[in-house]
Amino acid sequence: MVIGNTPDARIFFGPRGGRISTAVLRDATHWDDVVTELGFEHLRRHDLRHTGLTWFADARVPVHVLRKIAGHGSLTTIQRYLHPDAHRITAAGAALTAHLSVLRALRSLPTAIAVAR
Repeated sequence: MVIGNTPDARIFFGPRGGRISTAVLRDATHWDDVVTELGFEHLRRHDLRHTGLTWFADARVPVHVLRKIAGHGSLTTIQRYLHPDAHRITAAGAALTAHLSVLRALRSLPTAIAVAR
């Protein structure tokens, strides 16, 4: 994760002070052994990046901020990392329905007021 405008502005550093590489992460976590022991052989370290960025998005962190956190150059790239679950998609549909219902109700108010006069 990079914060700041300089190449070395980081929150987390590798063991030698530089970037945290995939190899450093693998060695530090014993990833392959742990996921195999837990029965998740199909799980990749990169899946955690997708999950983390999706959780940030679910917490309403703006997408342009997510792009900076992930170090991506474009919004298109960050969008590939976001995977809303079925609950979030259903909730979005319900929010749209509620919004449209309010708009419909507001549009009918002047007519109702004019008829009452």
